Formats: sequence, structure tokens, C-alpha cells
Amino acid sequence: MKTEFDIVIVGGGPIGIACGLEAKKNGLSYLIIEKGPIVNSLFHYPSNMQFFSSSEKLEIDEIPFISKEAKPKRDEALEYYRRIVTSNKLHINLFEKVENVQKKGETFTVTSNKNTYTSKQIVVATGFYDLPNLLNVPGEDLKKVVHYYDNPHYYAGQKVAVIGASNSAIDAALECYRKGAEVTLIIRGPEVGQRVKYWVRPDIINRIEEGSIKAYFNTTVKAITNDSILLNTGTGEEEIENDFVLALTGYRPNFSFLEKLGVNISEDDKKLPEYNPETMETNVSGLYLAGVICGGMETHKWFIENSRIHAKMIVKNIVLSSVTT
Repeated sequence: MKTEFDIVIVGGGPIGIACGLEAKKNGLSYLIIEKGPIVNSLFHYPSNMQFFSSSEKLEIDEIPFISKEAKPKRDEALEYYRRIVTSNKLHINLFEKVENVQKKGETFTVTSNKNTYTSKQIVVATGFYDLPNLLNVPGEDLKKVVHYYDNPHYYAGQKVAVIGASNSAIDAALECYRKGAEVTLIIRGPEVGQRVKYWVRPDIINRIEEGSIKAYFNTTVKAITNDSILLNTGTGEEEIENDFVLALTGYRPNFSFLEKLGVNISEDDKKLPEYNPETMETNVSGLYLAGVICGGMETHKWFIENSRIHAKMIVKNIVLSSVTT
């Protein structure tokens, strides 16, 4: 088994795959390491999810993405990216978790739960979907509380509290309502998020206004019990009956992993990692960032459609650097 590479790419999502394609085209030895299946994060998206972006904006390496509708569904994306990996015979190790990366001299040593590799360059393309933003309230560890939503059938006939104001929360609230759940939507701010998909936002507003979905605005969760949820509302505390809590309050990159690698992180709330926007190289020489992870806590700034260019930027810089040294 080969263990020495020009590039090791941590993360086998769309951007990690794009980096592998670009490395292959430029004759660089590479390995993609993914802790789950191909495009692990997309696999854990809700089963009925429809992308905000149209299919051509989700394409990588100019490989056509044909979908039934202009905006593809999750399963279509899984098929597209899987076929890219298999058809191009990309070198990707699946269900393998990177546990440590150390640099000595000009060489990185990558240790996973299965093997050890050395590499001249590292690309971190791990996204942000693995770590949910926690509520940090009593009862959050109950089995009835989940931070990832899949299918509404499970919640039919149940009292479901959905926490959040962005796409994932609004999609879940509407789907669960339409499968027969009694849905309560809990939103910290004064309104449904402005970045909710433009064809979905009017739907949730209408359901709230007609009373089909109960919504609490300017409200936070104080505690969760086995059969209720305690809210801090604008008019005081209120306790409502509850069977399940979908805490869909967003996700964050693995900052501790980046800091362990030596990447500087801004000390403000944005937690932006330091990198050169022209090359995507961090303050650690030979260590690059690609995709959503570049945005720190601003997870709405980077998507597949505007970060797929990172692959070409990174590999171009690596090739030019090798020529000049």
C-alpha cells in the first residue's frame, strides 16, 4: 500500500473530490481520506432535501450534472458525486478518520485510525456539518433531542418542537407538519430567516399565519424534559407539551482540529482561519484550506458553487511552488 504522497486531502466531500481530480490531472500523487462514505455530509442531509443551487452550479471539473428539476435533490447529488469518484478511479479511503497531522521539516505525517501517511502538502476540506451548535440547556442530552433531521415519517402524530430559523429548520417544520406532526417552531429572532429558500419562505409564513404551525419568535429554550419543553418568551416563561425536539440551530467547523494543525483562528465571533485568498494556503506552509471551512462561523458564505474553484487555486500554487524550488 502506498503511503507517501504529494498531497493528502482530508475530507471526501464535493470540494475534496474536486481537489483530487485536479491533483490527478496535474500528475500529482494524492490520497483523499474520508471518515464516512463518499460525500459523507451530503449523505446525512435530510432525505427529501432540495438544493438551493441549480445543478450546473454544483458541477465540479466541468462534468455535467443532469437533474430532473433545475434544483437537484439530495439523492441526485449523491449519485453525481459517487459516479465522479468511481468513473475517474479516484484514490479515496472511506470510513477512515484522520486523528492527527504533524509537520516535521517540509513533511507532514498524517495518522488515521487505520494507517500512517506522509505528504508534502495537506488540504483540509472537512466542511462544517459534523459539529452542531448546541443549545447548552438542561435536557439536551435526552434521546428525544436530535441535531440532525432525516425523514418526517418518524414524527407523524407527535408533538414536535423545531428550533431554528434557517433552511434546515424550516424544511423540517413543513415536512413534519405535512406528515401529521403537531409542530411548534421556536425562533430566537423576530422572523423566519431571510436566507430561507425563496420558494419555501412564503410557505412557512402562510402556515404560521393560518395557525397550522405554532411559532414562537424572540424565544429561547430554557430546559427540556421527557414530556415538555420550557421556553423563555418575550412575555415570560412558558412550558409546552413535547415528544421530540429537532434542534436545527446550525453547525460549525472543527476549530480544535485546525488549531492543532497550527492554523491561526481569529479571536472574534467569526473565528476565521488565516489563509491566503489567492492560493488558499494557511499560515502553515504547505497546509491549504478548501470549501466551507474557510468561512469559520460564517457558514453561509461558502457553498459548493463558489468554493469549487479552490481546487484549481490550490493545485496551481503547488505546481508553481514545485517548479520554483
